[in-house]
Parts: sequence; structure tokens; C-alpha cells
Amino acid sequence: MKKVILIGYMAVGKTTIARLISEKMSVKYLDLDKLIEEKTNLSIGELFKLKGEIYFRNIEHETFKYLMSNNENLVISTGGGTPCYANNHLFLNGKNFVSIYLRASLSVILHRLTAEKKTRPLVANQSEEELKEFVAKHIFERSYFYNQATFTVDVDNKTPEVITDEILKLLD
Repeated sequence: MKKVILIGYMAVGKTTIARLISEKMSVKYLDLDKLIEEKTNLSIGELFKLKGEIYFRNIEHETFKYLMSNNENLVISTGGGTPCYANNHLFLNGKNFVSIYLRASLSVILHRLTAEKKTRPLVANQSEEELKEFVAKHIFERSYFYNQATFTVDVDNKTPEVITDEILKLLD
């Protein structure tokens, strides 16, 4: 067995798909952001606000590195920026790792983020135009890192079950 790592931008479905893969494979699932929140007793939004992004990225890297170094079989849902900092992208491929980039179009991401604004501190106070600019810029900057994944799965117009089945076929 390997570690299955899901990467991609906010709102592409990493958490939902990781849970489904975990259930179907009977393998433990972990959400990197939730682990960091438990470790620090702060939400991701509070960490950014109180300690800053560099502090958060350091904790994120150390937590991710630890997960990659243990022998446990896992399905891991990462934060949208995880592969883009501290050489975390180097953990995306290897003997015991398989990474899946869940790729969504800009329009799908914007639609989902607009619906989830209250639970997304990074975008909560942005206008529609600011949000579009913010997301487009991030996707452009992060695409190199996302494309380091073992596999890419497009998620537009697909149910979580269809996406999960596609990934399970890739893992066979």
C-alpha cells in the first residue's frame, strides 16, 4: 500500500474525495489542515491572522513531512498551498506515494468559493472581481507545483463518486 495524497486548489473537493477513497479502500484518512488545527488549537484562519503565513507554512511542512515519513497507509487531503511551499512538492512522487491533482476550471472554483465564502477566511471579504483575480493568480502561480502530481483528474461536471472511481482505477 501507498500513501495517496490529494492536491489542488481550494474547493476542488480534496476532503470529500479523500474520505470516499478512504472508505472504499479501508485506509485511514487524514486532513492536513485539520491536523494543524488540532496541533495548534487554532483554526487555519486564526493561524494566518495571529501568527502569519510563514509560521503556518512551517507547521504545515513539518506536519506533512512527518506524515510522509511514517509507515502508515494513509489517504491525505492537503491544503491548497501545501505542495507550493518548503519543497513539499518533492513528497508527491516516490516509491510509497501517489499524488492526485484534482483540477477544476476557474469558473467551477469561483462558483464553489462564492457559495462557501463564510467558511473560507482567505476569500471571505473579496468582491466577485477581486475573487476572480485572486484565484486566477493563485492557479497560475501554483500550476507548476500541482502538475508535479503523479496523476491529474479533472473534476468539472463530475460527482464525487465518479471522481473517486476514476482515481481508484488509476491506483490499481
